[in-house]
Amino acid sequence: MLPRYLQAALVAAAGPGDELALDGDPAPGGSPPAAAPGAEEARQMDLAVGGQALIEGVMMRSPQYLAMAVRTPDQRIVVRKKPFRSVVRRLPFLNVPVLRGGVHLVESMVVGIDALMFSADQAASEDRVEGRKATFGETAMTWGTVAFSFVLSLGLFFYLPILLTDWTVGKESGSIAWNAVDGVFRVVLFVAYLWAVSRLKDMGRVFQYHGAEHMSIHAFENGRSLDADGARPFTTLHPRCGTSFLFFVMLISIVVFSFLGRPQDVGDRLERLAFVPLIGGLAYEAIKLSGKYCRLWILKPFILPGLLLQRITTKRPDDDQLTVAMSALRAVLTPEADGFQGRVYYDLPASVPAAGGSAA
Repeated sequence: MLPRYLQAALVAAAGPGDELALDGDPAPGGSPPAAAPGAEEARQMDLAVGGQALIEGVMMRSPQYLAMAVRTPDQRIVVRKKPFRSVVRRLPFLNVPVLRGGVHLVESMVVGIDALMFSADQAASEDRVEGRKATFGETAMTWGTVAFSFVLSLGLFFYLPILLTDWTVGKESGSIAWNAVDGVFRVVLFVAYLWAVSRLKDMGRVFQYHGAEHMSIHAFENGRSLDADGARPFTTLHPRCGTSFLFFVMLISIVVFSFLGRPQDVGDRLERLAFVPLIGGLAYEAIKLSGKYCRLWILKPFILPGLLLQRITTKRPDDDQLTVAMSALRAVLTPEADGFQGRVYYDLPASVPAAGGSAA
């Protein structure tokens, strides 16, 4: 079994979480009820709920709450729920197109790594952690994991393509040709990384929870019951997935980097790093549009490649995994009293599946 910090870093490097919560507005009157929302109510919360696959679990977040649900070794579901308000909502001057995308990505990575660490602890132990503050060593390892996943992403998908392109493209080639080849290398390395990671047994389980997360949000968006039965008919693919987001990053980077010319030295290469937030912000706006207008035929050719990549990063889950995902989703849709500070509890679905069995 992979060490939990390495497993978390591999997941983080594969994308900024899964389905991006794009800070939609909550339904009138506050949070919707814990029961399944109607189709109209779900539309009113359009793009307001997102999530991420964890180790034996799923994280969900809404404009008000963040919740992680994890299946423990004794087959119980432990949930950690706490208030959540995005930095973009707390500081409205950041909520402008492009800029908000960069802020969202940093926030998502930090929140996602913390959720991954929690899930790794719970999935490895039958004793839940409740009300315990992280030690200095645990905090250091969490931030170390963030740094490692960031370096891994930059090394594989930014710096290595530059080196390969320099070795491949002749010096007489122009900027557009050089950056086109650089972009092709970047896409190939990204797909190869996803495929290689998907072959690891531990990561295969994570990708099943990725599918469960997508299917659960499809059920919510379509006003279906928030249980395994409600999610089972839906696909594991979703246009707002982090995998699709990274594909947009690959495409947009080719265009942006073309304006910078061909890097000649270390300084030119580092200059490109300064444009990564811009590229991320543009990709955020692109995936926001693709999620909101995914049914428009003119956008489908741009959405399709990301959906095809999700065939690598999502796997069909079993009912146990769908039940876990729904526990997290119901938690973020359940309103709390004023002053709520967070809690950890065991979720008890109406029908608790037996180990390895199916939900009723």
